[in-house]
Amino acid sequence: MSDLSAGGRLTSSSSSTALETPVLSIRDATFGYDERPLWSNLNLDVAQGEFIAIIGSNGSGKTSLLRAILGQEHLTAGEIKLNGKSISTGSRSIGYIPQSRSVDANTPLRGKDLLTMGLNGHRFGLPFTSRKDKARVSHILDCIDGHELAKLPIGQLSGGQLQRFRVGQAVVDEPDLILADEPLSALDLAQQSILAELIDRERKDHSAAVLFVTHDVNPVLGMVDRVLYLANGQFKIGTPDEVLRSDVLSELYGAPVDVVRNQGRIAVLGALGADHEHHAHEEWH
Repeated sequence: MSDLSAGGRLTSSSSSTALETPVLSIRDATFGYDERPLWSNLNLDVAQGEFIAIIGSNGSGKTSLLRAILGQEHLTAGEIKLNGKSISTGSRSIGYIPQSRSVDANTPLRGKDLLTMGLNGHRFGLPFTSRKDKARVSHILDCIDGHELAKLPIGQLSGGQLQRFRVGQAVVDEPDLILADEPLSALDLAQQSILAELIDRERKDHSAAVLFVTHDVNPVLGMVDRVLYLANGQFKIGTPDEVLRSDVLSELYGAPVDVVRNQGRIAVLGALGADHEHHAHEEWH
């Protein structure tokens, strides 16, 4: 259980959780550009197997947070640790899923090659795929329904097909932490369901923690343990029921916001301005 404080900090009420080393620990973190912080004094411990959705307005620093965890951006202040140790760029303990985007149609790399690179791309010397590695690749191909596509150049795959292989590449090495940057954007509902279920299955099977940036929390709402909501240089952390509330988001945005729940789905509605994202103006389907 957790308590959401007014300052957006999370206070754990579980003594057993406090004794475990978090997969990810963020302490007093501040990030911004040109002396303008996107968020300040962020404190977050992420436990094994925990699924955290990161939501927020455009320019609120969601992707920047993932890049800081990857070591691709530097914090203005504070520190980030993975399994109790300082973050290093390209850590094997992190699987990264980028936003869906197209690739050059002439790219010769095959879908199967993407998965293999997820296993041995970090190794020195000539690539070598062991029997164990081949079995793992085959398992992921089963999960993403990718056997018939595995030998095709990735430039010939549709956006949804390619994104399935990108998710597979991120989880094939059984990482401790999965960072997903809007992996479901531009995909239809069926593809969204396939990819969300794959990430959730890998999380449960291998106790991986997940940070999942999304415009729309609904496709993963049943998987989410906590929400980190970023807006106006501030943040709130807590369970979906604690954060996704009219009073909490109205305070965060400094404007009236209505959170509407219907048939297990959530819509955030209000006068949030043109710079805010789709989740704030969602229509029911």
